[in-house]
Amino acid sequence: MGMPSMPELLIILAIVVLLFGAKKIPDLAKGMGKGIKDFKKAIKDDDEKVAEVKEIKDDAKKEAVTDTKDTVKKA
Repeated sequence: MGMPSMPELLIILAIVVLLFGAKKIPDLAKGMGKGIKDFKKAIKDDDEKVAEVKEIKDDAKKEAVTDTKDTVKKA
């Protein structure tokens, strides 16, 4: 199944107008836009948290390698 054609989109739009009424459609669109915006923000926040955790782990590994090198030099 591909994308719906123009007549199919018009039929869907007519059904939406009949179900919700012309006054409710802007409110529905606003709610959908806000939902998409919140979803994108949550994804961005998660990506930042993952990068932060990765950085902390990388720092811990570097510190462990440095400690090991110092121990080997002393021995």
